[in-house]
Amino acid sequence: QLQLVENGGGLVQPGGSLRLSCAASGFTLYFYTITWFRQAPGKEREGVSCISSSGGTYNYADSVKGRFTISRDNAKNTVSLQMNSLKPEDTAVYYCAASNSVYFSGSCPSPHEYEYWGQGTQVTVST
Repeated sequence: QLQLVENGGGLVQPGGSLRLSCAASGFTLYFYTITWFRQAPGKEREGVSCISSSGGTYNYADSVKGRFTISRDNAKNTVSLQMNSLKPEDTAVYYCAASNSVYFSGSCPSPHEYEYWGQGTQVTVST
C-alpha cells in the first residue's frame, strides 16, 4: 500500500518550535516533489513549503519565510518541516503531498497536482 504518514504535530506555545516529518511507505520519495500544505478551519488549503526531488529547489509561503525550513533525506525516505517562532495563525492541520509529475521553479504547485497525500497532523499554537 502506497502511503504518506505525517508525524510531529502537537500543542505548542507561541514562539515555540515543532518539527514535522513525512514518511513514505510502499514507494520511494526520491523522484517526488513534496509539498507541505495546511488547512485551518473554514479556510482553503494553502501551500506552506515545497521541495524538489533533488532538494535543490524549494519555496516557502510568505507567511512562513524565515521561520520554517523544509528538508529531505532521501536515504531515510522522509521530508521534514522545521517550524520555529510559531504563531497562533500557524494553527492548522498540516499535510504532506507527493507528486512525481510536477515541477516548480517559483510558487509551490497547486493541491490538485499531487498523487499522494498523508492523513494530516494537527498543529495548535496557543497559550
